[in-house]
Amino acid sequence: MPELPEVETVKRTLNALVAGKKIEGVTVSLGRIIQRPADIDQFCDALKGHTIQRVERRGKFLRILLDDLVLVSHLRMEGRYGVFASGEPVEKHTHVIFHFDDGTELRYKDVRQFGTMHLFKPDEEWTLPPLHKLGVEPLSGDFTVERFAAAMRKRRSFIKPVLLNQHVVVGIGNIYVDEALFRSGIHPLRPADHLSDEEYARLHAAIVATLQEAVEAGGSSIKSYVNGQGEMGMFQHQLQMYGREGQPCIHCGTLIEKTVVGGRGTHYCPLCQQQS
Repeated sequence: MPELPEVETVKRTLNALVAGKKIEGVTVSLGRIIQRPADIDQFCDALKGHTIQRVERRGKFLRILLDDLVLVSHLRMEGRYGVFASGEPVEKHTHVIFHFDDGTELRYKDVRQFGTMHLFKPDEEWTLPPLHKLGVEPLSGDFTVERFAAAMRKRRSFIKPVLLNQHVVVGIGNIYVDEALFRSGIHPLRPADHLSDEEYARLHAAIVATLQEAVEAGGSSIKSYVNGQGEMGMFQHQLQMYGREGQPCIHCGTLIEKTVVGGRGTHYCPLCQQQS
């Protein structure tokens, strides 16, 4: 958390809030957030005088495109961006501030301190970590049923951890995997390479539909997620499986169960999603 729908929502709000703004200076109060370059002063100096052109997304990463630099940002568990007037009090756990020449600031706050920032020259980001080995985008034209099924057939692990593997398909996290598996009627402990053609097609459609609906709802505010304007997502009100252990399945009334798969809490209906 945040996953693809939340990062897509942050991308859209940041484009509305900061595109066209010129960076006058950068303040970093927690050095480990900055992964590249290793020298914090070099990071801050490199950004001075540059203008944000637009913000894009790759998987769960934000790509902040400047005139001749690319800032790759990962929010991890609780990172968030917000735009403030320069005179407003700075909230606790604000670790990076981009000062604009119009008197506003883009502030990065991260209570858990797991977020990262990497600075690259244009196109350099595709050849180096953290973007260089990411899988296919599930909301792109490249995410076809055929390509998805071929990737699944190469994996012998349980279907849930395979879907969480960002080298296979990007952006799908724990919430949306549980939702997509339920929609497609597939048990999270089914081997990824043992599904039928019809099941691959069903799961592919469920992934796309789940993510599209979540993006339209602004993502899910399960814990502390808000978009760049401080607004919560609304998709948590549409969740059919995640976080509903002990509650009746909306289809059959069977109580939803929770287990651990690949180290992640996993919700499923034992009747609608049979293991064999």
